[in-house]
Amino acid sequence: MKRLLPRSLLGQVLLSVALALFVAQGISAFLQFREAERRREMGSLSGLAFQLVAEPRFEGEPRWRRLRVERTAANPLQPDERRDAQRETELRSILVDQGVEPARLLVVTRPTSEDAYVMGRLQERPDLRSRGDWTGGNMIVAALQRQGSTEWTVARVPVATGAPQQLGALITQTLLLYLVLVGGLAFVLRRITRPLAALRQRVETFARSLNTEGQVQPSGPEDARRLIAAHNAMEDRIAALLNEKNVMLGAIGHDLKTPLAALRVRIESVDDDAERAKLAGGIDDIARSLDDILSLARVGRPSDPLERTDLGALVLSVVEEYEDMGEPITLGDTVRLPMALRATWLRRAMRNLIGNALRYGERATVSLRRENGEAVIRIEDEGPGIPTDELAAMLEPFRRGETSRNRETGGAGLGLTLARAIAEQHGGRLVLTNRAPKGDKAQGLIAELRLPLD
Repeated sequence: MKRLLPRSLLGQVLLSVALALFVAQGISAFLQFREAERRREMGSLSGLAFQLVAEPRFEGEPRWRRLRVERTAANPLQPDERRDAQRETELRSILVDQGVEPARLLVVTRPTSEDAYVMGRLQERPDLRSRGDWTGGNMIVAALQRQGSTEWTVARVPVATGAPQQLGALITQTLLLYLVLVGGLAFVLRRITRPLAALRQRVETFARSLNTEGQVQPSGPEDARRLIAAHNAMEDRIAALLNEKNVMLGAIGHDLKTPLAALRVRIESVDDDAERAKLAGGIDDIARSLDDILSLARVGRPSDPLERTDLGALVLSVVEEYEDMGEPITLGDTVRLPMALRATWLRRAMRNLIGNALRYGERATVSLRRENGEAVIRIEDEGPGIPTDELAAMLEPFRRGETSRNRETGGAGLGLTLARAIAEQHGGRLVLTNRAPKGDKAQGLIAELRLPLD
């Protein structure tokens, strides 16, 4: 059902207006039909009252001219006919207003073909058969017995029908309203939604590239123009802040690397091998953390372009690096997936995830598959996993599952954050889940880099 509904603002507003207009026209049609039926009903009853009141004046007219009215001593109610109490009440009221107080009054609806009087008159005058209102359908029959009289005056009117013409007029009116109202509204909304659509595309582009080139020019109504101008100013401000951040981090990195290099030279003069190795390891940890911080600062604004690369071959090359180092890593099922990506950054993300798997989970299994329009790089380990309520927090900077900072489990807690940022740089995401335990085996963690396919 959701797929059938329009997703755009223009489509939803037009659909809402069209449905509202349809409901309004439906209510209007119902009320007009009821009013028309009421008018036809009152017209028929007024015609019957006129015939019943004026009938005595026509006593001298030829019998064949009195097609609608007759005088009879017999009760005009036929067997199995049901009296219409509502019409009798309304007709009695009309007659009383005309100064006629009925002694008895009968009103029924009868098929024309079952009325002996009318059919007899039509046989006498075949030329009257061309009048379709008398030769078919139903008619309303009213019989009046006046005070002090034993005769009945019987009057007849055909049941009027006019719904088809009225329905056609209503349909024409509705189509004209749709053409004028919905068409005019579509024109106005188009002026509003066109710049909004361009702004949406611009926001998506800026979110991917953080590049201020190609900003949308203000257009459309005043509110839309001001919104676009405000967004352009915000883009410029964000770009300026990012540039300032990069300059600042670059300066910090430069200023820190210089004393680190000096410290590395100085520790060579330490005679104790164990102490020297410990100091060297500390400097390496600081250098790696500094490298992660600088990489995280640069990942949001990559300078290298996307290149068409076989993701399967890239995964294989990263796994082979660890195999050459003798690490316990296994290559699972992979597929060939050519796609546009930044190989250097993606290689860095996989190294971070594989490094975590080897550090905390003893061994790693890497696979690549296609799933629901995404390329899924899956890294599994056999470690203790992460508590479910902490999975989301582990993607934040400086969060680690292991609180110690020694060389075996060390790091600044930026590996997962950097991997997530690289996945988002490619329009994808990083997903962490725990494996289901198998017997006495550890639960383990599954890290998935999910990248949208071209």
